[in-house]
Amino acid sequence: MPSESELRDLLSSAHAPHELDAQRIIARSRRRRLPRQLAAGAVSVLAVAGISVVVIQTSLVSQPPSTVSMMDQSAEGGAAPEASADSIKRAPADRINLCEAPLADVAPSTLGLQLDVAFPATAPVGTDPVVGAVRLTNTSDLTVSGTTTTVPAITLSRDGVVLWHSNGQAETPERAVTLAPGESIEYEATFVPVQCTVEDDGSEQFRADLPPVPAGDYDLSAALDFLPDAAPTDGSTPGLDLVTGPRSTIQLQ
Repeated sequence: MPSESELRDLLSSAHAPHELDAQRIIARSRRRRLPRQLAAGAVSVLAVAGISVVVIQTSLVSQPPSTVSMMDQSAEGGAAPEASADSIKRAPADRINLCEAPLADVAPSTLGLQLDVAFPATAPVGTDPVVGAVRLTNTSDLTVSGTTTTVPAITLSRDGVVLWHSNGQAETPERAVTLAPGESIEYEATFVPVQCTVEDDGSEQFRADLPPVPAGDYDLSAALDFLPDAAPTDGSTPGLDLVTGPRSTIQLQ
């Protein structure tokens, strides 16, 4: 398969049969990789001897993976088998935090991107979705361009334990993003103030009758997959950048 530079030279050469926009074709090719990389990343959630392991990898090709959370979801635990960087990809954003597990400890975005959650300070107890927003900000000194899904993953937690997280969003549209230093864009976001279980994560979507969480203070956090347009300086394929940010408190009444 020709490299990106070879493809660009070919498309722009005088011998090409038609006049083609090399930048547009390459960008479109990268956007098509986003859903494929998200689907491939789902295999990194393993269940062995009652232990779930979530592997976070900031680059799917050029960097080794690092474990961000080890979640013991049974009374008896065992050692997880070793896995190589070639066989494991990180989980997509909506599978980083799983029901009844500790919140994952995720490294900051490699591109200097940050997500901030903006929901009402209070919301009613129940099973109705609560609508808010998530703000994506470029905190770096360079312009960042790439592609994201249009729906950020939201996690509801308390005392560091996941109570609910976004689910059933594998087929979401894509959004092209270009952010200058300090620039931000917003995404609409929702969460449901209910509690899920380990069994719910084994299904494509959560049960419709999940019980509401009781009144009290809870934490909200967001995660988003970002596929950059620019190739790394080492010539490798650009990998998904996992973007997260600080938690925000919400009071359910």
